[in-house]
Amino acid sequence: MSTPLVTPLVRALNVSKAFGHVEVLKGIDLEVNSGEVVCLLGPSGSGKTTLLRCINSLERIDGGRIWVDGDLVGLEERNGRLHRLTDKRIAAQRRDIGMVFQRFNLFPHLTALENVVEAPIRVRGLSRKQAHERADVLLERVGLADRAQNYPSQLSGGQQQRVAIARALAMQPKLMLFDEPTSALDPELVGEVLQVMRELAADGTTMVVVTHEVTFARDVADQVVFMDGGVVVERGTPAEVIGNPKEERTRTFLARMRAHQDD
Repeated sequence: MSTPLVTPLVRALNVSKAFGHVEVLKGIDLEVNSGEVVCLLGPSGSGKTTLLRCINSLERIDGGRIWVDGDLVGLEERNGRLHRLTDKRIAAQRRDIGMVFQRFNLFPHLTALENVVEAPIRVRGLSRKQAHERADVLLERVGLADRAQNYPSQLSGGQQQRVAIARALAMQPKLMLFDEPTSALDPELVGEVLQVMRELAADGTTMVVVTHEVTFARDVADQVVFMDGGVVVERGTPAEVIGNPKEERTRTFLARMRAHQDD
């Protein structure tokens, strides 16, 4: 009996993107299956964040295609030609994709609870009661039930980032994108955010994570993709890419990261 083919939740095919004359993505292919954690590693400027932003239609791709859950992202095909979707339809696609940025982007005039309930009410049409119930559960999940009435200015960076994760989860996304979620944090606060992400991974949340946290990638990722200069240099399991990299560029990067962490 043949095994049914699994359709990836995310599929990027030959994706290219330039800013002016600078080619940032040069024909990227990526597949992420439902329930998988994929970590994108690579030096600054390698195209990781741009790829993440293209998956969420925050950047318009110049070539190739990206599908999320079978839907072409940001585009539709009509009579054999690709056409850009309207802003309204792009916004509708984005509802199913949660994104957590380096900076927490919380509304400063809203409490932690209010930050989490805002989008489900406005975008998903939940009642205030339903949204509050969901927010209570999510703040508990990220360890901040006792901080629900605090404003962002009353929270540490790590706590703000955990609220940002709860806010993204409140939309019940099919996919979570993380863009270096710990890079703006003081070192002693990194662990609390990574712990929440580890728990999400254990729960089967589909995640694409841009990170410099090599230990997290080694422990949590199903697939590690090493990018440099706008191309995928190497991909595979953490044991393959981090434990036994084939490419010199990968080895150099990992050695540099280890030396930096040992300082």
